[in-house]
Amino acid sequence: MHDIDSGREEGGFEIRLIRPEEAAEAAEAERICFPPNEAGKREIVEERAALAGEQFLVAADRKSGKIAGYLNGLVTDETSLRDAFFRQTGLHDPEGANVMILSLGVLPQYRGQGLASALMEKYAQQERERGRSMLVLTCLEEKVGMYEKMGFKDQGMSQSSWGGESWHEMTCML
Repeated sequence: MHDIDSGREEGGFEIRLIRPEEAAEAAEAERICFPPNEAGKREIVEERAALAGEQFLVAADRKSGKIAGYLNGLVTDETSLRDAFFRQTGLHDPEGANVMILSLGVLPQYRGQGLASALMEKYAQQERERGRSMLVLTCLEEKVGMYEKMGFKDQGMSQSSWGGESWHEMTCML
């Protein structure tokens, strides 16, 4: 198993904020990690990385330097995730109290190593330190248990119908 502690040099991954030159790679990771109806469009993912880079973590493979996984969101004072957040990066308000998590993905060859949990743990810590109140995300039924293990609570069905799917809204108080 890879060491995912971002503070240890010998670890397999470095968890950190995205670098501007990694935006296209992150957009490609989004395309690989999600079905076409759920994946954010390339230009939107690249825009998120540029305009809300402080809300965009990557797990970089220390050997290859490539992105193995990522987690991104937008900050707002809203308390529920709506479809507009997936399309409109301009809704990002750096002074907001809550974070709408829009995407958590781990490339297939890196799955099963705890990388998604490590990204979420680092993200929650980062946002707690920034004084945020809550993380909000939506997920499909089969992912509810995974997010509950990460400290999220299922709030029932979301108003979101992103990608034509029915989503559970999950919240994590910071």
